[in-house]
Amino acid sequence: MARVAALFRYPVKGFTPEVCKSLTVLPEGRIAGDRVLGIRFANSGVADNAWSKKHEFVALVNTPGLARLHLRFNHRARRLRISLEGAVLVDAALDDKGRRQIAAAVEDYVLDLDENPLSAHPERLPLRVVGDGVTPRYQDNEAGQITVHGRASLAAVAAAVGDPNLGERRFRSNIAIEGMDAWEEQGWVGRKVCIGRVNFDVVRPKVRCLAVNANPETGERDSPILATLLSAFAQQQPTFAVAMVTSGAGGRIRVGDKVSIVD
Repeated sequence: MARVAALFRYPVKGFTPEVCKSLTVLPEGRIAGDRVLGIRFANSGVADNAWSKKHEFVALVNTPGLARLHLRFNHRARRLRISLEGAVLVDAALDDKGRRQIAAAVEDYVLDLDENPLSAHPERLPLRVVGDGVTPRYQDNEAGQITVHGRASLAAVAAAVGDPNLGERRFRSNIAIEGMDAWEEQGWVGRKVCIGRVNFDVVRPKVRCLAVNANPETGERDSPILATLLSAFAQQQPTFAVAMVTSGAGGRIRVGDKVSIVD
């Protein structure tokens, strides 16, 4: 029987996840507390509280070294702490001063990395922290779709790249499911799925970007995930996981919840 094995949300776009026992799915189809902040380039012409593509942010796709940072966000106090190997780089509230401190700390860290999107692009500085810390807004897709993968699919990819320890954090899904065949979730596209008591429409497969090649612990691009998805599984585009929107009023989902096809 298919069940929820793990739940994740990502308070700051492109940074480390929170491992959760439960998540609240909002009526508009986003996860409460997910991607409520982002660190955007200065030359972005988009308003701070507006959605934009991932390439306008410091994120794993352009800065794999972000994976080495440990992030803790206090959702109630709206306070962000970022540390590296136990040393706190910044701990600040989301007021104007705190946002500048957070942006400056990330900027200093990123500029010191061999692979970064800032050194050759001074027009992207200074970085700025965007988002109100409450509203989930900065998902890769403007519709804010929730992502889900099966652990059997993860095991298939791990076998194909020859890494039995390949972790699901690399793929940054909201929901991981166990008890299914490999790639079974890809057959859900266009169908309705119920997780616990929350109904979803599965709208599309999730095409991956360069971020998945980065080790979520070390920040090194250590595995050819994109090439493997294409070659080992005969995919037209490198695909892992599927994207969903709510089909109803939303609600709460929990680790251990049953997962079933509705139609």
